[in-house]
Amino acid sequence: MDTTPSKIDISWLNTVVIRNLVSADLPGLEWEGEFTHFRRVYAEAYERALRGLSVLWVADLPSKGIIGQVFIQLICDRLELADGQQRAYLYSFRIRPAYRSSGLGTNILQVVENDLRLREFKMVTLNVAKDNIRAQKLYERCGYRIVAHEPGVWSFMDECGAWHQVEEPAWRMEKYL
Repeated sequence: MDTTPSKIDISWLNTVVIRNLVSADLPGLEWEGEFTHFRRVYAEAYERALRGLSVLWVADLPSKGIIGQVFIQLICDRLELADGQQRAYLYSFRIRPAYRSSGLGTNILQVVENDLRLREFKMVTLNVAKDNIRAQKLYERCGYRIVAHEPGVWSFMDECGAWHQVEEPAWRMEKYL
């Protein structure tokens, strides 16, 4: 019996298209119902993108559909996160479990960071849940560093109109571009 570890087939990685989200992509962000409760959050993010306040990205695998996403807020009411000129805020970064640990996250970050450089931004900030060690390691490998604690308290209205309060203690991380 051969006990040599086999390499994971990531040939699909070269066929992924990292592109800006279009309105037809919004249902695909719900991942077959797993994230339906964020439907309004996604619609509001899309509206901000149409106004030039955000840039929304998806990773599209032609044979499967959307397998990843990341949103960039260019300006917000917390200027230490995004000030519209020098600092942008990365959030809602997600990759479907079957496609993690393949290099896709790194590829998405490179595309987003290159776009921000073209827009003449100098820094990216993000919050990562303190219990999401895998994501923290990805960000550290890509040059982000922890700069502060974030209480991670936020709220959203779900698809039925009910408000939800979330408390997700996080680290704020930054990277100079």
